[in-house]
Amino acid sequence: MIRALFSAASGMAAQQLNVDNIAHNLANSNTVGFKNRRAQFQDLLYQSVIQPGSAASQQTVVPTGLQVGLGTRTSSNEVIFTQGSFTETDNPLDLVIQGRGFFQVRRPSGELAYTRAGAFHLDRDGNIVTSDGNPLEPQITLPADAQNISIAQDGTVSYTLPNQTAAQQAGQIQLANFPNPAGLNSLGGNLLAPTDASGDPTVGAPGGQEGLGTIMQGYLEQSNVSVVEEFINLIVAQRGYEANSKVVQAADQMYQQVNNLQR
Repeated sequence: MIRALFSAASGMAAQQLNVDNIAHNLANSNTVGFKNRRAQFQDLLYQSVIQPGSAASQQTVVPTGLQVGLGTRTSSNEVIFTQGSFTETDNPLDLVIQGRGFFQVRRPSGELAYTRAGAFHLDRDGNIVTSDGNPLEPQITLPADAQNISIAQDGTVSYTLPNQTAAQQAGQIQLANFPNPAGLNSLGGNLLAPTDASGDPTVGAPGGQEGLGTIMQGYLEQSNVSVVEEFINLIVAQRGYEANSKVVQAADQMYQQVNNLQR
């Protein structure tokens, strides 16, 4: 019965992490470019009382065996990279990626980070930056008197100057993609960093031969969290936690009965 106590405790701990994950998803249901996470579980070691396939006699073997499991654990919380809905903003520096890919951002440390959040701004020098002031990579700078900022589907940034009709080009936005985006490391602040699990980035122009998505100007990609689905997952996790706590109570009552017999 000690196994029952520890197995149920592992189930309670796993469901607690599941609830923590759901709470994080719900907290970011309005975060631009956020991708929800799904908790995944796996069973723990088994104690083999009778090994399957062991000899039952000289001519027969045990067909199924007797193995007692020792509980569960949370193995991962995979990032689900389905595309969120688009919201029109009419802000010329709000961008969405329609399809695969990430915007490249230069962090203060000099390292590159990646994001799906396309809410960009201009800093005092005219550079296109994130809300934290991290510049877009490659860096694109607009003059202070730039008008009619236009960003094409292939990432080309152009503008006009006062009293001029000809458009000037400021540069082209490049996107990056990974063989395994779920292996990216979440840094917070809508930023992701590559790891050995994600693989090396493939960088190219939006809509090019690299299979990257195209850019749409004046829109933002909202979180892909489904609030209804997360509430359903919350109910399931809560019931799983309660069920494991009932096992602990049942095992405790059985121990009490054994103790009463020994008196």
